[in-house]
Amino acid sequence: VPPTHWVTLVSLLLAAAATATYKRWIPNTNFETASNWDKGRAPCASDMVRFEKNKVISVFVRSPHVLTDMYLPLNGEFLLASGAGFAAFDGSWDPGCDSGATVRFADAEHHVWFDPTLWQAVSPDGELEPSGRIFSVDEERVPCRYDDVIFQSETSFRVNLDSSQRVINLRSISLMGQELSSPEAWAGYLRGPSAPLQFHGNGTLQVTGTGCPDKSGCACGNSPDGHRICAALLRASGRQCPAPACQSPLQPLGHCCRVCGATINLDFTPDFDLQKYKDRLVQSLLSQPKYTGVQMAISKVHKAQTFLGVIPRSSTPLIQVVLIDDGAEAQAGTTAEQLAADIMEDIAQHGEALGISSGKMEVATGSTFSGQVGSHPLSRITAGMVLGLLFGLLLLGGVLFLYRKGKLRLPVLHIPRPWDGGAAEEQTSPEMASVKGFDNPMFDVECPSSGAGEEPPQEMPPKDHHVFYLNPLYDASETET
Repeated sequence: VPPTHWVTLVSLLLAAAATATYKRWIPNTNFETASNWDKGRAPCASDMVRFEKNKVISVFVRSPHVLTDMYLPLNGEFLLASGAGFAAFDGSWDPGCDSGATVRFADAEHHVWFDPTLWQAVSPDGELEPSGRIFSVDEERVPCRYDDVIFQSETSFRVNLDSSQRVINLRSISLMGQELSSPEAWAGYLRGPSAPLQFHGNGTLQVTGTGCPDKSGCACGNSPDGHRICAALLRASGRQCPAPACQSPLQPLGHCCRVCGATINLDFTPDFDLQKYKDRLVQSLLSQPKYTGVQMAISKVHKAQTFLGVIPRSSTPLIQVVLIDDGAEAQAGTTAEQLAADIMEDIAQHGEALGISSGKMEVATGSTFSGQVGSHPLSRITAGMVLGLLFGLLLLGGVLFLYRKGKLRLPVLHIPRPWDGGAAEEQTSPEMASVKGFDNPMFDVECPSSGAGEEPPQEMPPKDHHVFYLNPLYDASETET
Protein backbone atom coordinates (compact mmCIF):
# COMPACT_ATOMS: atom_id res chain seq x y z
CA VAL A 1 0.00 0.00 0.00
CA PRO A 2 1.49 3.39 -0.96
CA PRO A 3 2.48 5.64 1.96
CA THR A 4 -0.04 8.28 0.93
CA HIS A 5 -2.82 5.73 1.28
CA TRP A 6 -1.59 4.85 4.78
CA VAL A 7 -1.76 8.52 5.73
CA THR A 8 -5.30 8.76 4.39
CA LEU A 9 -6.35 5.61 6.25
CA VAL A 10 -4.85 6.83 9.52
CA SER A 11 -6.63 10.18 9.11
CA LEU A 12 -9.96 8.44 8.58
CA LEU A 13 -9.46 6.24 11.63
CA LEU A 14 -8.55 9.24 13.77
CA ALA A 15 -11.62 11.12 12.52
CA ALA A 16 -13.84 8.13 13.30
CA ALA A 17 -12.36 7.87 16.80
CA ALA A 18 -12.90 11.59 17.38
CA THR A 19 -16.57 11.41 16.49
CA ALA A 20 -17.31 8.13 18.31
CA THR A 21 -18.96 8.49 21.71
CA TYR A 22 -18.49 5.96 24.50
CA LYS A 23 -20.89 5.71 27.43
CA ARG A 24 -20.31 3.47 30.43
CA TRP A 25 -22.98 1.99 32.69
CA ILE A 26 -22.33 2.85 36.36
CA PRO A 27 -24.34 0.48 38.63
CA ASN A 28 -23.40 -3.15 39.12
CA THR A 29 -24.75 -6.16 40.95
CA ASN A 30 -21.40 -7.39 42.31
CA PHE A 31 -21.39 -9.31 45.58
CA GLU A 32 -18.70 -7.10 47.11
CA THR A 33 -20.34 -3.74 46.32
CA ALA A 34 -21.54 -2.27 49.62
CA SER A 35 -24.47 -0.34 48.10
CA ASN A 36 -25.98 -3.59 46.84
CA TRP A 37 -26.88 -4.65 50.41
CA ASP A 38 -29.53 -3.22 52.70
CA LYS A 39 -27.02 -2.85 55.57
CA GLY A 40 -24.70 -0.74 53.41
CA ARG A 41 -21.92 -3.34 53.62
CA ALA A 42 -21.05 -6.69 52.13
CA PRO A 43 -21.94 -9.80 54.20
CA CYS A 44 -19.42 -11.22 56.62
CA ALA A 45 -18.98 -14.68 58.10
CA SER A 46 -21.62 -14.60 60.86
CA ASP A 47 -24.32 -13.00 58.69
CA MET A 48 -27.22 -14.73 57.05
CA VAL A 49 -27.36 -13.75 53.36
CA ARG A 50 -30.77 -13.55 51.72
CA PHE A 51 -31.62 -13.11 48.03
CA GLU A 52 -35.32 -12.64 47.29
CA LYS A 53 -36.48 -15.87 45.71
CA ASN A 54 -38.59 -14.24 42.97
CA LYS A 55 -35.99 -11.66 41.92
CA VAL A 56 -34.02 -12.47 38.78
CA ILE A 57 -30.38 -11.56 39.29
CA SER A 58 -26.85 -11.98 37.96
CA VAL A 59 -24.12 -11.58 40.60
CA PHE A 60 -20.37 -11.37 40.01
CA VAL A 61 -18.16 -12.61 42.84
CA ARG A 62 -14.59 -11.34 42.89
CA SER A 63 -13.15 -13.06 45.98
CA PRO A 64 -13.79 -16.01 48.35
CA HIS A 65 -16.40 -15.59 51.11
CA VAL A 66 -17.20 -17.48 54.29
CA LEU A 67 -20.90 -17.40 55.23
CA THR A 68 -23.13 -18.84 57.92
CA ASP A 69 -26.17 -19.23 55.70
CA MET A 70 -27.40 -18.02 52.28
CA TYR A 71 -30.83 -18.12 50.61
CA LEU A 72 -30.56 -18.15 46.81
CA PRO A 73 -32.99 -16.84 44.17
CA LEU A 74 -35.01 -19.26 42.07
CA ASN A 75 -33.71 -17.72 38.84
CA GLY A 76 -30.22 -16.25 38.88
CA GLU A 77 -26.53 -16.84 38.39
CA PHE A 78 -23.23 -16.33 40.21
CA LEU A 79 -20.27 -15.44 38.03
CA LEU A 80 -17.09 -16.39 39.86
CA ALA A 81 -13.74 -14.78 39.22
CA SER A 82 -10.61 -16.86 39.46
CA GLY A 83 -10.21 -17.98 43.07
CA ALA A 84 -13.66 -16.73 44.12
CA GLY A 85 -16.24 -18.92 45.87
CA PHE A 86 -18.18 -19.60 49.08
CA ALA A 87 -17.38 -21.65 52.14
CA ALA A 88 -19.30 -22.51 55.33
CA PHE A 89 -18.45 -20.56 58.48
CA ASP A 90 -16.75 -22.75 61.10
CA GLY A 91 -17.79 -20.58 64.05
CA SER A 92 -14.38 -19.10 64.77
CA TRP A 93 -14.31 -15.53 66.08
CA ASP A 94 -14.02 -12.78 63.49
CA PRO A 95 -13.22 -9.35 65.00
CA GLY A 96 -14.80 -7.49 62.09
CA CYS A 97 -18.02 -9.50 62.04
CA ASP A 98 -19.86 -10.25 65.26
CA SER A 99 -23.35 -8.98 64.44
CA GLY A 100 -24.88 -12.13 63.01
CA ALA A 101 -27.44 -10.03 61.13
CA THR A 102 -29.61 -10.88 58.14
CA VAL A 103 -28.23 -9.04 55.11
CA ARG A 104 -30.50 -8.71 52.08
CA PHE A 105 -29.44 -8.04 48.51
CA ALA A 106 -30.96 -4.78 47.26
CA ASP A 107 -33.52 -4.63 44.47
CA ALA A 108 -31.81 -4.04 41.12
CA GLU A 109 -35.04 -3.79 39.09
CA HIS A 110 -35.14 0.02 39.39
CA HIS A 111 -31.96 0.57 37.33
CA VAL A 112 -33.39 1.83 34.04
CA TRP A 113 -31.59 2.34 30.73
CA PHE A 114 -33.04 5.83 30.19
CA ASP A 115 -31.67 7.32 33.41
CA PRO A 116 -28.96 9.91 32.58
CA THR A 117 -27.50 9.69 36.09
CA LEU A 118 -26.51 6.04 35.52
CA TRP A 119 -24.20 6.73 32.56
CA GLN A 120 -20.72 8.23 32.23
CA ALA A 121 -18.99 9.62 29.14
CA VAL A 122 -15.64 7.84 28.77
CA SER A 123 -12.75 7.71 26.35
CA PRO A 124 -12.28 4.75 23.97
CA ASP A 125 -9.98 3.05 26.50
CA GLY A 126 -12.62 3.38 29.23
CA GLU A 127 -11.09 6.31 31.11
CA LEU A 128 -13.58 8.79 32.56
CA GLU A 129 -13.84 11.94 30.45
CA PRO A 130 -13.03 15.07 32.47
CA SER A 131 -15.98 17.33 33.16
CA GLY A 132 -14.73 20.17 31.00
CA ARG A 133 -16.23 22.79 28.74
CA ILE A 134 -18.39 20.45 26.66
CA PHE A 135 -21.61 18.97 28.01
CA SER A 136 -24.56 17.09 26.52
CA VAL A 137 -28.27 17.88 26.68
CA ASP A 138 -30.11 15.33 28.81
CA GLU A 139 -31.39 13.13 25.99
CA GLU A 140 -27.82 12.69 24.75
CA ARG A 141 -26.46 11.67 28.15
CA VAL A 142 -28.09 8.29 27.54
CA PRO A 143 -26.51 6.17 24.76
CA CYS A 144 -27.54 7.36 21.29
CA ARG A 145 -28.09 5.09 18.31
CA TYR A 146 -24.51 5.44 17.02
CA ASP A 147 -22.77 5.25 20.43
CA ASP A 148 -20.56 2.55 21.93
CA VAL A 149 -21.77 1.16 25.25
CA ILE A 150 -19.40 -0.21 27.88
CA PHE A 151 -20.26 -2.44 30.83
CA GLN A 152 -17.15 -2.75 32.96
CA SER A 153 -15.31 -6.03 32.83
CA GLU A 154 -15.63 -8.30 35.88
CA THR A 155 -18.97 -6.79 36.83
CA SER A 156 -22.53 -8.05 36.72
CA PHE A 157 -25.57 -5.87 36.13
CA ARG A 158 -29.31 -5.78 35.50
CA VAL A 159 -30.89 -3.12 33.28
CA ASN A 160 -34.56 -2.30 32.66
CA LEU A 161 -35.00 -1.63 28.90
CA ASP A 162 -38.59 -0.33 28.99
CA SER A 163 -38.87 2.01 26.01
CA SER A 164 -41.28 3.71 23.63
CA GLN A 165 -39.18 2.17 20.84
CA ARG A 166 -39.31 -1.49 19.98
CA VAL A 167 -35.59 -1.54 19.13
CA ILE A 168 -32.80 0.49 20.77
CA ASN A 169 -29.96 0.73 18.26
CA LEU A 170 -26.30 0.98 19.27
CA ARG A 171 -22.99 0.84 17.44
CA SER A 172 -21.38 -1.69 19.80
CA ILE A 173 -21.60 -3.19 23.30
CA SER A 174 -18.67 -4.22 25.48
CA LEU A 175 -19.38 -6.54 28.41
CA MET A 176 -17.55 -9.19 30.42
CA GLY A 177 -14.33 -8.06 28.78
CA GLN A 178 -15.44 -8.61 25.18
CA GLU A 179 -16.60 -6.14 22.53
CA LEU A 180 -19.60 -7.11 20.42
CA SER A 181 -19.64 -4.89 17.33
CA SER A 182 -21.62 -6.86 14.76
CA PRO A 183 -25.26 -7.97 14.63
CA GLU A 184 -24.15 -11.61 14.44
CA ALA A 185 -21.94 -11.41 17.54
CA TRP A 186 -24.69 -9.70 19.53
CA ALA A 187 -27.31 -12.22 18.41
CA GLY A 188 -25.02 -14.99 19.63
CA TYR A 189 -24.71 -13.36 23.05
CA LEU A 190 -28.48 -12.95 23.37
CA ARG A 191 -28.86 -16.72 22.94
CA GLY A 192 -26.60 -17.33 25.96
CA PRO A 193 -27.73 -17.82 29.58
CA SER A 194 -26.63 -14.42 30.95
CA ALA A 195 -28.50 -12.02 28.64
CA PRO A 196 -32.03 -12.67 30.05
CA LEU A 197 -30.68 -12.11 33.57
CA GLN A 198 -28.91 -8.87 32.65
CA PHE A 199 -31.52 -7.22 30.40
CA HIS A 200 -35.28 -7.05 30.92
CA GLY A 201 -38.17 -4.85 29.83
CA ASN A 202 -40.14 -4.36 26.61
CA GLY A 203 -37.27 -2.86 24.61
CA THR A 204 -34.64 -4.81 22.67
CA LEU A 205 -31.01 -3.79 22.19
CA GLN A 206 -29.68 -4.07 18.65
CA VAL A 207 -26.01 -3.76 17.69
CA THR A 208 -25.51 -2.35 14.19
CA GLY A 209 -21.73 -2.03 14.02
CA THR A 210 -22.02 1.25 12.09
CA GLY A 211 -21.31 4.81 13.15
CA CYS A 212 -22.96 8.03 12.01
CA PRO A 213 -22.65 8.17 8.21
CA ASP A 214 -23.30 11.94 7.90
CA LYS A 215 -20.49 14.45 8.43
CA SER A 216 -23.09 17.03 9.46
CA GLY A 217 -23.88 14.80 12.43
CA CYS A 218 -26.74 12.50 13.36
CA ALA A 219 -29.60 13.11 15.75
CA CYS A 220 -29.35 11.07 18.94
CA GLY A 221 -32.64 9.21 18.46
CA ASN A 222 -33.78 9.29 22.09
CA SER A 223 -36.61 11.80 21.58
CA PRO A 224 -39.38 9.14 21.78
CA ASP A 225 -38.14 8.34 25.30
CA GLY A 226 -37.52 11.93 26.32
CA HIS A 227 -40.28 11.74 28.93
CA ARG A 228 -38.61 8.68 30.51
CA ILE A 229 -35.26 10.45 30.60
CA CYS A 230 -36.71 13.55 32.26
CA ALA A 231 -38.77 11.51 34.73
CA ALA A 232 -35.67 9.58 35.83
CA LEU A 233 -33.58 12.75 36.04
CA LEU A 234 -36.14 14.65 38.11
CA ARG A 235 -36.68 11.64 40.35
CA ALA A 236 -32.98 11.69 41.17
CA SER A 237 -32.92 15.48 41.78
CA GLY A 238 -36.01 15.90 43.95
CA ARG A 239 -38.74 15.75 41.29
CA GLN A 240 -38.36 19.36 40.13
CA CYS A 241 -36.00 21.45 38.07
CA PRO A 242 -33.85 24.03 39.85
CA ALA A 243 -35.28 27.54 39.68
CA PRO A 244 -33.38 29.54 37.00
CA ALA A 245 -32.10 33.03 37.82
CA CYS A 246 -33.57 34.61 34.66
CA GLN A 247 -37.17 35.68 34.12
CA SER A 248 -37.67 33.98 30.75
CA PRO A 249 -35.35 30.94 30.67
CA LEU A 250 -34.71 28.99 27.48
CA GLN A 251 -35.79 25.41 26.75
CA PRO A 252 -33.16 23.70 24.58
CA LEU A 253 -34.35 20.76 22.50
CA GLY A 254 -33.54 17.48 24.24
CA HIS A 255 -33.00 19.13 27.63
CA CYS A 256 -35.31 18.56 30.59
CA CYS A 257 -34.95 21.85 32.46
CA ARG A 258 -34.91 25.47 31.34
CA VAL A 259 -31.60 27.32 31.42
CA CYS A 260 -30.18 30.82 31.50
CA GLY A 261 -27.70 31.58 28.75
CA ALA A 262 -28.07 31.39 24.98
CA THR A 263 -29.07 29.00 22.23
CA ILE A 264 -28.13 29.21 18.55
CA ASN A 265 -29.98 27.23 15.89
CA LEU A 266 -28.10 26.81 12.61
CA ASP A 267 -29.44 25.87 9.19
CA PHE A 268 -26.72 24.08 7.26
CA THR A 269 -25.77 23.00 3.76
CA PRO A 270 -24.26 19.66 2.57
CA ASP A 271 -20.79 21.16 3.10
CA PHE A 272 -21.24 21.47 6.86
CA ASP A 273 -18.98 19.29 9.05
CA LEU A 274 -20.17 19.10 12.67
CA GLN A 275 -16.92 17.84 14.20
CA LYS A 276 -14.79 20.45 12.41
CA TYR A 277 -17.16 23.24 13.43
CA LYS A 278 -17.17 22.03 17.04
CA ASP A 279 -13.35 22.04 17.05
CA ARG A 280 -13.39 25.55 15.57
CA LEU A 281 -15.65 26.91 18.32
CA VAL A 282 -13.61 25.25 21.05
CA GLN A 283 -10.22 26.37 19.76
CA SER A 284 -10.99 29.89 18.57
CA LEU A 285 -13.72 31.07 20.95
CA LEU A 286 -14.53 28.82 23.90
CA SER A 287 -10.87 28.54 24.92
CA GLN A 288 -10.50 32.31 25.37
CA PRO A 289 -9.82 33.30 29.01
CA LYS A 290 -12.88 35.56 29.17
CA TYR A 291 -15.11 32.53 28.52
CA THR A 292 -13.62 30.30 31.21
CA GLY A 293 -16.96 29.81 32.98
CA VAL A 294 -18.93 28.93 29.83
CA GLN A 295 -20.00 25.40 28.86
CA MET A 296 -21.22 24.42 25.41
CA ALA A 297 -23.36 21.62 23.98
CA ILE A 298 -23.58 21.21 20.21
CA SER A 299 -25.39 18.52 18.24
CA LYS A 300 -27.86 17.88 15.46
CA VAL A 301 -31.49 17.86 16.58
CA HIS A 302 -34.86 17.64 14.85
CA LYS A 303 -37.26 20.53 15.48
CA ALA A 304 -40.96 19.84 15.04
CA GLN A 305 -42.72 22.04 12.47
CA THR A 306 -46.38 22.98 12.85
CA PHE A 307 -49.00 24.77 10.76
CA LEU A 308 -50.31 27.90 12.51
CA GLY A 309 -48.40 26.77 15.59
CA VAL A 310 -50.94 24.01 16.30
CA ILE A 311 -51.13 21.33 13.62
CA PRO A 312 -48.05 19.02 13.50
CA ARG A 313 -46.53 19.03 10.04
CA SER A 314 -43.02 17.58 9.97
CA SER A 315 -39.60 18.02 11.55
CA THR A 316 -36.51 19.70 10.22
CA PRO A 317 -32.87 18.99 11.16
CA LEU A 318 -30.77 21.80 12.56
CA ILE A 319 -27.59 22.26 14.57
CA GLN A 320 -28.28 23.40 18.12
CA VAL A 321 -25.63 25.20 20.17
CA VAL A 322 -26.43 25.63 23.87
CA LEU A 323 -24.31 27.98 25.99
CA ILE A 324 -24.52 28.26 29.77
CA ASP A 325 -22.17 29.85 32.31
CA ASP A 326 -21.49 29.86 36.04
CA GLY A 327 -22.82 33.38 36.63
CA ALA A 328 -25.18 33.90 39.57
CA GLU A 329 -28.33 36.02 39.90
CA ALA A 330 -28.12 39.09 37.62
CA GLN A 331 -24.93 37.80 35.99
CA ALA A 332 -26.42 34.44 35.05
CA GLY A 333 -26.03 33.83 31.33
CA THR A 334 -24.36 37.14 30.52
CA THR A 335 -20.98 35.61 29.60
CA ALA A 336 -22.76 32.96 27.53
CA GLU A 337 -24.61 35.79 25.75
CA GLN A 338 -21.30 37.45 24.83
CA LEU A 339 -19.95 34.18 23.41
CA ALA A 340 -23.17 33.68 21.43
CA ALA A 341 -22.77 37.15 19.92
CA ASP A 342 -19.19 36.29 18.89
CA ILE A 343 -20.40 33.05 17.29
CA MET A 344 -23.08 34.93 15.34
CA GLU A 345 -20.48 37.44 14.16
CA ASP A 346 -18.22 34.60 13.04
CA ILE A 347 -21.15 33.07 11.13
CA ALA A 348 -21.85 36.39 9.43
CA GLN A 349 -18.25 36.53 8.20
CA HIS A 350 -17.48 32.87 7.45
CA GLY A 351 -20.82 31.06 7.51
CA GLU A 352 -20.93 30.32 3.79
CA ALA A 353 -17.47 28.75 3.82
CA LEU A 354 -18.40 26.69 6.89
CA GLY A 355 -21.59 25.35 5.32
CA ILE A 356 -23.95 27.45 7.47
CA SER A 357 -26.81 29.09 5.59
CA SER A 358 -28.42 30.99 8.50
CA GLY A 359 -28.47 31.24 12.26
CA LYS A 360 -30.92 32.28 14.95
CA MET A 361 -29.87 33.28 18.47
CA GLU A 362 -31.99 33.46 21.62
CA VAL A 363 -30.79 34.79 24.94
CA ALA A 364 -32.03 34.60 28.52
CA THR A 365 -29.93 36.18 31.26
CA GLY A 366 -30.37 37.18 34.87
CA SER A 367 -30.75 40.83 33.83
CA THR A 368 -34.11 42.41 33.06
CA PHE A 369 -33.59 41.92 29.33
CA SER A 370 -34.18 38.52 27.82
CA GLY A 371 -35.56 37.16 24.60
CA GLN A 372 -34.61 36.74 20.97
CA VAL A 373 -31.56 38.75 20.01
CA GLY A 374 -30.78 37.75 16.47
CA SER A 375 -32.25 35.85 13.58
CA HIS A 376 -32.16 35.63 9.83
CA PRO A 377 -33.80 38.85 8.49
CA LEU A 378 -35.48 37.12 5.54
CA SER A 379 -37.18 34.70 7.89
CA ARG A 380 -38.65 37.53 9.96
CA ILE A 381 -40.00 39.36 6.90
CA THR A 382 -41.53 36.20 5.46
CA ALA A 383 -43.11 35.31 8.79
CA GLY A 384 -44.61 38.82 9.08
CA MET A 385 -46.09 38.67 5.59
CA VAL A 386 -47.61 35.24 6.19
CA LEU A 387 -49.11 36.26 9.52
CA GLY A 388 -50.51 39.47 8.01
CA LEU A 389 -52.11 37.58 5.13
CA LEU A 390 -53.64 35.01 7.47
CA PHE A 391 -55.02 37.75 9.74
CA GLY A 392 -56.59 39.53 6.76
CA LEU A 393 -58.23 36.34 5.50
CA LEU A 394 -59.61 35.54 8.95
CA LEU A 395 -61.02 39.08 9.31
CA LEU A 396 -62.67 38.95 5.89
CA GLY A 397 -64.12 35.52 6.60
CA GLY A 398 -65.53 36.70 9.92
CA VAL A 399 -67.23 39.73 8.34
CA LEU A 400 -68.70 37.55 5.59
CA PHE A 401 -69.98 35.00 8.12
CA LEU A 402 -71.69 37.66 10.27
CA TYR A 403 -73.30 39.24 7.19
CA ARG A 404 -74.68 35.93 5.95
CA LYS A 405 -76.12 35.22 9.41
CA GLY A 406 -77.80 38.65 9.52
CA LYS A 407 -75.70 39.79 12.47
CA LEU A 408 -74.07 42.60 10.52
CA ARG A 409 -75.74 45.35 8.44
CA LEU A 410 -73.83 46.83 5.56
CA PRO A 411 -74.98 50.29 4.31
CA VAL A 412 -75.80 50.76 0.64
CA LEU A 413 -73.81 53.68 -0.63
CA HIS A 414 -75.42 56.02 -3.21
CA ILE A 415 -73.02 58.14 -5.17
CA PRO A 416 -74.81 61.25 -6.58
CA ARG A 417 -74.42 61.74 -10.33
CA PRO A 418 -74.05 65.18 -11.95
CA TRP A 419 -77.17 64.81 -14.05
CA ASP A 420 -79.31 64.03 -10.96
CA GLY A 421 -78.36 67.26 -9.21
CA GLY A 422 -81.97 68.38 -8.73
CA ALA A 423 -83.20 65.07 -7.42
CA ALA A 424 -82.16 65.78 -3.87
CA GLU A 425 -84.16 69.02 -3.71
CA GLU A 426 -87.39 67.25 -4.65
CA GLN A 427 -87.45 65.41 -1.34
CA THR A 428 -88.49 68.67 0.38
CA SER A 429 -91.41 69.32 -2.01
CA PRO A 430 -95.04 68.67 -0.88
CA GLU A 431 -95.42 66.07 -3.60
CA MET A 432 -92.64 63.92 -2.15
CA ALA A 433 -94.09 64.10 1.35
CA SER A 434 -96.73 61.55 0.35
CA VAL A 435 -94.20 58.98 -0.93
CA LYS A 436 -94.22 55.74 1.07
CA GLY A 437 -90.94 55.29 2.94
CA PHE A 438 -88.99 56.14 6.07
CA ASP A 439 -85.81 57.90 7.01
CA ASN A 440 -82.66 55.78 6.98
CA PRO A 441 -80.35 56.84 9.83
CA MET A 442 -77.44 55.21 8.05
CA PHE A 443 -77.82 57.45 5.03
CA ASP A 444 -77.56 61.23 5.14
CA VAL A 445 -77.88 63.48 2.10
CA GLU A 446 -77.61 67.21 2.34
CA CYS A 447 -79.42 69.33 -0.22
CA PRO A 448 -77.12 71.41 -2.31
CA SER A 449 -76.83 74.82 -0.75
CA SER A 450 -77.71 77.82 -2.89
CA GLY A 451 -75.76 80.96 -2.56
CA ALA A 452 -77.42 84.30 -1.79
CA GLY A 453 -79.29 85.74 -4.71
CA GLU A 454 -79.22 82.52 -6.67
CA GLU A 455 -82.42 81.38 -8.32
CA PRO A 456 -83.56 77.84 -7.67
CA PRO A 457 -83.79 75.65 -10.72
CA GLN A 458 -86.92 76.31 -12.71
CA GLU A 459 -87.12 72.94 -14.32
CA MET A 460 -88.98 70.43 -12.12
CA PRO A 461 -89.43 66.74 -12.71
CA PRO A 462 -92.91 65.50 -13.50
CA LYS A 463 -95.17 64.68 -10.56
CA ASP A 464 -95.27 61.00 -11.30
CA HIS A 465 -91.49 60.78 -11.13
CA HIS A 466 -90.73 59.62 -7.57
CA VAL A 467 -87.17 60.08 -6.35
CA PHE A 468 -86.17 57.75 -3.53
CA TYR A 469 -83.24 55.59 -2.36
CA LEU A 470 -83.33 51.83 -2.10
CA ASN A 471 -83.01 50.47 1.42
CA PRO A 472 -82.04 46.82 1.62
CA LEU A 473 -83.71 46.61 5.05
CA TYR A 474 -87.03 47.97 3.74
CA ASP A 475 -89.58 45.94 1.83
CA ALA A 476 -92.26 48.05 0.17
CA SER A 477 -94.62 45.09 -0.14
CA GLU A 478 -95.02 44.98 3.63
CA THR A 479 -96.90 48.34 3.63
CA GLU A 480 -99.27 47.45 0.81
CA THR A 481 -102.92 47.45 1.95
